[in-house]
Amino acid sequence: MLYVFAPGGVRTLPLPRVGVVTLGRADDNDVPIEDRSVSRYHAKIHVSDGLTIEDLGSANGTRLRRSQAALETHEVIETRLEQGTPVAFQLNEPVSLGSVTVIVRVAEDAKVAPREVRRGPAESEGKDVVAIAPETVKLFELATRIAAGPLNVLVTGETGSGKEVVAVHIHRASPRKAGPFVEVNGATLTENLAESELFGHEKGAFTGAVGAKKGFFEAAHGGTLFLDEVGELPPAIQAKLLRVLEVKKVVRVGATQPIPVDVRVIAATHRDLTADVRSGRFRQDLYFRLNGMTLSVPPLRDRSEDIPELARRFAARTAELMGFAAPAFSPAALTKLRAHSFPGNVRELRNVVDRACALAGDTTIDASHVIFDDAGAFAASAGTTGEVALLDGGLKDTLAAEEKRRILEALESCAGNQTKAAEKLGMPRRTLVARLSEYGLTKPRKK
Repeated sequence: MLYVFAPGGVRTLPLPRVGVVTLGRADDNDVPIEDRSVSRYHAKIHVSDGLTIEDLGSANGTRLRRSQAALETHEVIETRLEQGTPVAFQLNEPVSLGSVTVIVRVAEDAKVAPREVRRGPAESEGKDVVAIAPETVKLFELATRIAAGPLNVLVTGETGSGKEVVAVHIHRASPRKAGPFVEVNGATLTENLAESELFGHEKGAFTGAVGAKKGFFEAAHGGTLFLDEVGELPPAIQAKLLRVLEVKKVVRVGATQPIPVDVRVIAATHRDLTADVRSGRFRQDLYFRLNGMTLSVPPLRDRSEDIPELARRFAARTAELMGFAAPAFSPAALTKLRAHSFPGNVRELRNVVDRACALAGDTTIDASHVIFDDAGAFAASAGTTGEVALLDGGLKDTLAAEEKRRILEALESCAGNQTKAAEKLGMPRRTLVARLSEYGLTKPRKK
């Protein structure tokens, strides 16, 4: 399986037993990657008896990262590939395409591996569902029972609480588990492009339509469509979505013939859709079509028993990408994590753990490494723990550069909307505004 770690989330895709797979930003790649740091035709992976990767003349380069053991230490060596020269690499070795990381791993169960899974940053593989708190156990028990049936599902919960994890779990526990799982975020669909993205278009349907393109519904045929932030869909698209759910057919933009689609829809929202229905903001008939069953994901503050295990799993993944062994957490660090209210939910926890891994390196994560996203948290933490030197110099610059990069990527993906960007980053909006001022970033224009 090929794992693609991009700022917008994580995807897993199967690789052929023998063949060539191209990666890049252009849609006609075998693995299209929507990230501006990735070139249109960035690299290709050759799969045969082994694995080789070849740079195709990318602007930002293709880099192979390897961990070499020397006595009791591990040194991470990064090699930039020369254009047109295939280089052998191994399973589990990270390869960077610009700011995107790809890793090839053995599929845990090739018989049930979905053809495509697009996941958000707070998610994990199906095996990584964490259900320790009684509330979470009940949630996933109900999700498993619902998965066996054909009902559409509405998943509600605060931003960053893990609605995507529930959706992936339902898909993998359902008879559709061998089909695709396709995710689309309704908040990112503009009214002009939503119809084309959801239902597809024909060549010449509009300016820029240089070829025919499947929409998300066709891509999810035989599987599951996860429609995140469904409450943000424009009214005109709500009407067309209702029609597709009723007749189980799509008509591409610029076409006249309907195309049958067999798709289960799992919709998610952080909004109160019943209130939106009463106010006329959301169609009542669409609400009933989507709401075959409702699952409510509790916020992380109401299931603190899940925090230690979530933190360990996030840390293990981050450390692997950094070339370290999975770190341990001190009791004080776990106590500090469990005591926090996590207004940004699981997404905020992931950010906190990523930062802790960067600070701790290959040592045990202690309370001094656990820094929350409150304004002034860096200075406060350093001042109260005596770790001022830890944040000085190169490490502080590295952390600031990484945070700045994430902020810029979040703003770009949210078309400059600071409120949505703050939610995506798992931080209060006031903190984001403070960071923009601190880093001298001008307010981006909305697209």
